Amino acid sequence: MDEIQKFVGRETLSISQAMQKIDLNTCGVLFIVDDKDTLLGCISDGDIRRFLLSGGHMTDLVSKAINLHPKTADSIETAKKIYHKKFTVAVPVIDKNKKIISIYTEDDIYVKTKGDLNIPIVINAGGKGTRLDPFTRVLPKPLIPVGELPIIEHIMKEYQSYNCNEFHIIVNYKRDLIKAYFADNENLYNIFWYDEEKPLGTGGGLSLLRGQFADTFFFANCDALLTANYESMVKFHKDNGNAITMVCAYKNLNIPYGVVEMGLNGKIEAMKEKPLMSFLANTGIYIVEPEVIDDIEDEVPIGFPDIVERERQKGRKVAAFPVSENDWMDMGQLSELEKMRIKLYGE
Repeated sequence: MDEIQKFVGRETLSISQAMQKIDLNTCGVLFIVDDKDTLLGCISDGDIRRFLLSGGHMTDLVSKAINLHPKTADSIETAKKIYHKKFTVAVPVIDKNKKIISIYTEDDIYVKTKGDLNIPIVINAGGKGTRLDPFTRVLPKPLIPVGELPIIEHIMKEYQSYNCNEFHIIVNYKRDLIKAYFADNENLYNIFWYDEEKPLGTGGGLSLLRGQFADTFFFANCDALLTANYESMVKFHKDNGNAITMVCAYKNLNIPYGVVEMGLNGKIEAMKEKPLMSFLANTGIYIVEPEVIDDIEDEVPIGFPDIVERERQKGRKVAAFPVSENDWMDMGQLSELEKMRIKLYGE
């Protein structure tokens, strides 16, 4: 029963708390029960994303977003048949009172299918990686190893799993080392190189690609790896007619102190003991339309978030696509390198 509990949550959970439980069980789903342990429904990563995009909040009760008609079984044998017949990650076995008595997952058989996107990828690999000093005094950030491969190659392989094989890489700092590394792997990747002659920030380098694209492309920093569903991101971007879609991760931060809200003359207005803060963090991964490049000046340094804001002020559609924080790995800081390695390779 202890194992079952990681797949089960109460209807009194908030969306934020449900997301944390889903991250822990790694199956992408949580079965919701009432105070009598009766199954009410289930909620997945996709259900949460749709709820938030429709105006819901992280503090709302999970009961507002659940699927009230989950697939269930009355025996393990039936659960196996449902599992293998339909695309589902977990099937609860319930008794006549709708109480969960077992859950069938079979993780070793479940394989997440990926769509065939086949769109260009632009990677900004020109920065000095000052947050990774002193490593980046020797190696450029894209070549910092995470396990058996450098971070940039992990990123490229993730895109390749969606049949995205056209890579446009902007380089500056120690660019000869980056090019030399890929010269030994030129049969694995189709790469077009763009040399920054001076630092152009996280967005200015895109001006070097003017006229290269006729349709949608991904634009990514070289220090973040995302394992979420890229197909659903692109569909969201195109369905909404966005000029830019910023992929954002929900972060949940526990404040280890009692937090006090103060009013006039020091009057205490409210107190919260060790509150949970939830917010959206920019992953540095974007889906972009080619007309955005036309608005970027040549040889002028600019951050891509500033480009996003400028496009928003012009009236173009820009939007955020939320993903779970468990799907985002950021190696921009030394403390995160080992966490990323463990996620990719295990202990």
